[in-house]
Amino acid sequence: MPNRLADAISPYLRSHADNPVDWFGWGEEAFAAARERDVPVLVSIGYSTCHWCHVMARESFSDPAIAEYLNAHFVSIKVDREEHPDVDASYLAAASAFVEGLGWPLNVFVTPDGQAFHAGTYFPPVAMAGHPSFRDVLTAVTTAWQTRRAEVTAGAARVAELLAESGRELATGVAAGVTDSELTARPDTDVLDRAVAELVGYEDARFGGFGGAPKFPVAPALSFLLGHDTALSGDGQSLALRTLKRIGASPLRDPIEGGFFRYAVNRDWSDPHYERMLYDNAQLLSLYTRAWMLTGAPWACHVAEGIAHFLCDVMQLPGGGFASAQDSESTVDGHRVEGGYYALEQSDRSKQTPPALDTKVLTGWNGLAIQALARAGFAFDRPDLIDAARRAADYLHEHHERADGSLVRASVTGRTSQAKATLEDYGMYSRGLLELALVTGDVTYATRARHLLDSTVSAATDTDTETPAFCPPNGADPVLSRQGLVSAVDPSEGAYPSGLSASADAALLLYRLTGDDRYRRAAQTGLGLVADLAPARPLAYGAALRLFDELNAPIEQLVIVSPDQPGDAEVHGTAVTLHDLARRHPAGVVASVSESQARAFTAGGFDLFAARTAPSGQPTAYLCRDFVCQLPVTDPVQLPPIVATARLRAEIAAEAQQSDRPHTH
Repeated sequence: MPNRLADAISPYLRSHADNPVDWFGWGEEAFAAARERDVPVLVSIGYSTCHWCHVMARESFSDPAIAEYLNAHFVSIKVDREEHPDVDASYLAAASAFVEGLGWPLNVFVTPDGQAFHAGTYFPPVAMAGHPSFRDVLTAVTTAWQTRRAEVTAGAARVAELLAESGRELATGVAAGVTDSELTARPDTDVLDRAVAELVGYEDARFGGFGGAPKFPVAPALSFLLGHDTALSGDGQSLALRTLKRIGASPLRDPIEGGFFRYAVNRDWSDPHYERMLYDNAQLLSLYTRAWMLTGAPWACHVAEGIAHFLCDVMQLPGGGFASAQDSESTVDGHRVEGGYYALEQSDRSKQTPPALDTKVLTGWNGLAIQALARAGFAFDRPDLIDAARRAADYLHEHHERADGSLVRASVTGRTSQAKATLEDYGMYSRGLLELALVTGDVTYATRARHLLDSTVSAATDTDTETPAFCPPNGADPVLSRQGLVSAVDPSEGAYPSGLSASADAALLLYRLTGDDRYRRAAQTGLGLVADLAPARPLAYGAALRLFDELNAPIEQLVIVSPDQPGDAEVHGTAVTLHDLARRHPAGVVASVSESQARAFTAGGFDLFAARTAPSGQPTAYLCRDFVCQLPVTDPVQLPPIVATARLRAEIAAEAQQSDRPHTH
């Protein structure tokens, strides 16, 4: 039996390489084999830090008898959902026709043409507590395939057609019969205020966060609340700050290494699932940095610096990229346990092997980390954090940007995956590069970001509502495409922004830097697909709601320009003071550049920097609204805050500082 997983890029796939199951990786070869043998396909999807994926691998996929049955009656495909998020999304959608409460491992039974006809999650080797045994499931599926083939394939075809139709309707807006102008409409302030009020109603007043158990940090929703600035924003921003403060002091956070776990089983944030994800911690670093900018609260600074420590000291790999996750299980005193490592004090941890990293570097998730570390480094005056963001960006430039301008989805130790880069990779990475450009003054990061985003922006967004505003330039996964399982756009957000939201976010920032209205129109058109859906489900579409807020608000930009040759001590002191003010300034765009860097940005087409100089030889601040700038100032006293945000700052700060910062060991 060939071992097709032994040389896989994905650590998750390699962890199954020694199973007696005759695994295929994702690709056409497996479906061709199924057609030749006339057997169904098991598509088993998981990821390396998934606890129940490990359990099922040990219990069922390592069982020789189960493996023998699988090999005789099925073609089996193992998929890393993080390497192939589009495959995961497609089969999750199909599986929802058969079972509720989906998660991972996700096991979907499909025809040789890829159409799903049965699905489930964790199947134990012996029936228990509402879970049928895996062998019984396999036998039932085999019997149905052999004795009721017409019924099985007809049902699978109906599910596939319903999913395809739903995807077409979402992509084009035809389900609601919208016009071109309606597609570019967006929720107004009143609608967004009601979304805030709904989120306020979801708050767990006793323990913080939203709803009951299990509990997730829901970073995109918090980002919307933290940025919403209207009559109700005092409620929304206070809710976001309360939530951040409580989870920062809860068992969801490791007080020693500073990182957050993925979610908690219980309402009081206890009994966390101990995997630590790059996307959670990157987003939470951005949120705590923003919370400190709004309030100056010591607890926000403390938690932000802890997350930054975790990202740089634990998650950043020697080559510069960031690992996608850290495992929930570890070996403590010779026993493999979930979470046991995190129960130890720091001195005791040094005697144990830490939980393994999934060393798979994902372009999109690294983009989130680059963005978060760049801004945190600027806000907290931590050049080391900006350097960490640079190293990751340089790794991606070398290993994930192809000569033809396209992106790689994933790599491990420089070896690149054949998986298609998705829209989230282009959007998140572009946004991270733009943030890095603003805090370093290096225009090359901004030009790379613009090139990547330009490759995703449709030229037809003004007139053709059947073409998505953003799409990955090299198309969708070819196997899914041949099977008709690809939706033109997937706006679902989950625990982090969708590719649509991430691309719209990058496009809006590019508009603020260039003045090119093409980017604003693309963002508005793309987000128009969820203009009705997002306000109705604010907990699930926080990133899109935050961007609707930004589209509704005036554009506020702050550029600090320093002379190329520093002046005397008095001038240097002014530079520090102006930069200190800029670090906490609430403008939507804050950049710090030298005069020569401003000229380079201008030459590159970033018009915000045009004519930005330090005419008196002193650092000079330019505060602009909708590209119209006030007179330049050199005296920090003359640099005003943005009034719309400042009017609530005192109230928010008072609420946020009612108690001490989170405890530490």
